[in-house]
Amino acid sequence: MSVEWLLIRGSGLVAYGLLAGSMAWGLVLSMRARPRAVKSLTTVHEGLSVGALLATVLHMGALWTHDYLEFTMAELLVPGVSDWRPISVAWGVLAFYGMVIVTASFYLRSRITQRYWRLLHFGAFGVFLSGLVHGLWSGTDTSHPVVLAMYIGTVSAVIILLGMRVARELGVDSPTAERTSA
Repeated sequence: MSVEWLLIRGSGLVAYGLLAGSMAWGLVLSMRARPRAVKSLTTVHEGLSVGALLATVLHMGALWTHDYLEFTMAELLVPGVSDWRPISVAWGVLAFYGMVIVTASFYLRSRITQRYWRLLHFGAFGVFLSGLVHGLWSGTDTSHPVVLAMYIGTVSAVIILLGMRVARELGVDSPTAERTSA
């Protein structure tokens, strides 16, 4: 097994892990559990997002230079063009573009409205789903128990945190909601 192939696989898994971490962290932040620490905690969220994007760029660069699969730049940047697993690679390409947009929204926040920033940030759910589908369908390590456990664990965490976020928005977890329903 070549170093390039290990770099391709490792960077893809690291990118997904950082993306999942950013998703989970962002959901925790959105629940405002520690309002005073939001600024410093947002820096961690941003760092996870940037790290995921950089690992994705490394993943794509390693694929581009690898001799066995011979991806062209078009195959890496245009959804559906790849000769190798075109649909699953397309999901990865879409995840990459989504990551660029959502990560850029950190730096555009002061220049755009809160509503538009939130709309861009909601795109992170699509990015996460696209990255997951890409990893499951394209990943050569998907059947490995540790990798499969990572996918199950990260999806479970995001679903649980999203459920908590929605419940909080609906007032399900607030003490006043319990008193008024009794």
